[in-house]
Amino acid sequence: MQMISKFGRLLIVLPLVFSACRTGSDSSSGTEEDLVEKARAIHERVITIDTHDDIPFNFATPEVDPGVRGDRQVDIEKMEEGGLDVAFFVVYVGQTERTPENYERAKADALTKFEAIHRMAEEMYPDKIEIPYTADDVERILSEGKKVAAIGIENGFVIGKDLSLLQRYQELGARYMTLAHGGHNDIADSATPRENLDESEEEHGGLSEFGEEVVAEMNRVGILVDVSHISKNAMLDAVRVSKAPVIASHSSVRALCDVPRNMDDEQLLALAENGGVIQMVALDRFVKKWPQEKQDAVDQVRQDLGITSRAAFRTMTDEQRQEYQDRLKEITEIWPRTNVSEYVDHIDYAVNLMGIEHVGISSDFDGGGGIDGWNDASETFNITVELVRRGYTEEEIEMIWSGNTLRIWREMERVSSELKGEV
Repeated sequence: MQMISKFGRLLIVLPLVFSACRTGSDSSSGTEEDLVEKARAIHERVITIDTHDDIPFNFATPEVDPGVRGDRQVDIEKMEEGGLDVAFFVVYVGQTERTPENYERAKADALTKFEAIHRMAEEMYPDKIEIPYTADDVERILSEGKKVAAIGIENGFVIGKDLSLLQRYQELGARYMTLAHGGHNDIADSATPRENLDESEEEHGGLSEFGEEVVAEMNRVGILVDVSHISKNAMLDAVRVSKAPVIASHSSVRALCDVPRNMDDEQLLALAENGGVIQMVALDRFVKKWPQEKQDAVDQVRQDLGITSRAAFRTMTDEQRQEYQDRLKEITEIWPRTNVSEYVDHIDYAVNLMGIEHVGISSDFDGGGGIDGWNDASETFNITVELVRRGYTEEEIEMIWSGNTLRIWREMERVSSELKGEV
């Protein structure tokens, strides 16, 4: 249990014009002020976990200082302001051609990001944030008044064809690994094949034989299998093969937003049968599908500014960044961003289909995530307000924010111990 308030300063709650109540619930009694105060009390008591926050390669340096409130969506100050307890900082490496040289480059890039997260927690701000190695560590760290920097890996490309790297990454703190990202790899097919890699719709038809070995080794060493970003067949293979519950660390519901990155009802039910958890992602175009005109307008801005990759975005000048933001703002004025209410619609849908024990929360902050009302970690409280508005109880809110994620983390630890013969 937490020993101190999670609020470093008073939150200013955005005017909540979001509508809709959870089916079968009525939270309309009382004033808006009463509702907000109820939500504030719940938010202070429950542990909040965001399972996906991206970092750049120069993270935890003077250029990108996570202890200073800056222009990034997640830093320690914003976590304190919004009452966000736990962030999974993500070791993401993009997919490139599968060659021995690129495998080594991907491993080196992954280690650079691991080192950055450790530098933040162990050298720069050890009194403010700490890396957990077990689910119990999360509660201990919070009881000591610190934030939690959990670690996830995005894209199994970082192991190349070397299974032994899974143990190394686990020892560095990785507690989930997304099997693939944009583009197929040696482990699994992606939900979004890459044209620049000249890929067909499917390569393996799901998981490869090597991919099944990877899942088995992840179960053994104690890393959750993350099925976000992978193809439907690969996802269904993963839940079939894994001996531990799987995680979909940043995905949403395809019935509400029909894009390849989201999951359909068959996938959601298979994940529930596996005992896993899907963390709904607050990324605008995965919450509500963009009209083609909006997508074309954004693509034109990126083309005009030469933003053809994440690497290109990182090398933009301050002037280019400002122009980019200004032009995106103009687009948003024509086609508004999705909001917290539309985001929680995805939570409602999944809860009603799968059961509340299989649903969690993620932002994909600093990797494209952000919606009106939850555009950075300082606005995290607004999610709890909307859950209270829809009639979720404190116990249910605790499950969605953290209980379900901690449950599968502990189950993964149990499975790993069994496979190692430790119990």
